[in-house]
Amino acid sequence: MDFYNLMNYFLSFTDAVREVRKYSVNATADKSAKLYPNTYDTLHMKLFRAQRNLYISGFSLFLWLVLRRVTNLIVQLASEMESCDALKAQVEKNNEAAKKYMEDNEHLKKVLDASKVGDNEQKIKRDNEMLKNEIEKGKKELQTMSEALSKSQAEVLALKKQSEGITREYDRLIREHELLQNTIQEEDSKKEQ
Repeated sequence: MDFYNLMNYFLSFTDAVREVRKYSVNATADKSAKLYPNTYDTLHMKLFRAQRNLYISGFSLFLWLVLRRVTNLIVQLASEMESCDALKAQVEKNNEAAKKYMEDNEHLKKVLDASKVGDNEQKIKRDNEMLKNEIEKGKKELQTMSEALSKSQAEVLALKKQSEGITREYDRLIREHELLQNTIQEEDSKKEQ
């Protein structure tokens, strides 16, 4: 569907360019102006209409491209926000697991201090070392997840700023388009009078 819209805008633009070129030729108008007095006015009227169509189709093509880019940026921003939320949930889950491991470590330290039994002491030390390793692994995972979260947030902010800039530019172009339309309408009304 987008391809057909683009082709339609492009074809109307190229047709308008062709019409402007067709009516811009002054040599044929000079020869025929001597024969027919209204030919010169008719030629200028057709040239004006061709130029008007050129501007309208050009603005339509340009605005279609701008709208396409804005929608792509909005879709990209939405997917980044979704991935950011997923990363936040994963970081929170890793935080909870790290807290649990730390609590288990403290509990094992208390148990180790309370019972100084020979055989159990070695087993407890091994378990304690395993828990320490798991805690370190959890801390590393937590750190990588928090770094990924901050990077994703920075990307989301950059996309938001870019989207706002494009929106401002689009609004500015719409205002210019309205001014041009008003100018063209004023010129048409002056010519009709």
